[in-house]
Amino acid sequence: MRNLVVLVDTSDNEIGYLDKLEAHQKGMLHRAFSVLIFNSAGELLLQKRAAGKYHSAGLWTNTCCSHPMPNERITDAAQRRLKEEMGVTCEMKFLYKFRYRAPLDNELTEHEIDYVFTGISDRVPVIDSQEVADWKYISLPTLRHDIALNPHHYTFWFKEIINHPAFLEFVPASA
Repeated sequence: MRNLVVLVDTSDNEIGYLDKLEAHQKGMLHRAFSVLIFNSAGELLLQKRAAGKYHSAGLWTNTCCSHPMPNERITDAAQRRLKEEMGVTCEMKFLYKFRYRAPLDNELTEHEIDYVFTGISDRVPVIDSQEVADWKYISLPTLRHDIALNPHHYTFWFKEIINHPAFLEFVPASA
């Protein structure tokens, strides 16, 4: 079940399941989620994807991202993966969802309806080194400046998320 993704149509109706790698090889539209955790100072917690990831390895991205398992509520999946990858738990709020398609390395294609969640926590991450190589808190102005200088250091979907109008409306006042 962990290696299956939920395939959806363009209206986000579930249409089946497929092996995660195969879905990325074929560019099949599937459900995903992205979590962005801020600390009380308004800094965003980023993770650097582990070198062993089958795509986007070594790139900086949002706090946590993954796919819900078949029959798993997306909010439960987001909580589960945040704890598994970063060792963090907190209340999360759903912000918005968006659809994107992007070519990746290794001849893969990311084609997702991505649900974006956010939360606030000052807990120190305890990372799963199979998933995460490093982490850091960063202010949004510093992050935006670095992305402008080094866009190739960040995942495609993360750059889409932080420039989305719904995210820009959400940004905590302390950020």
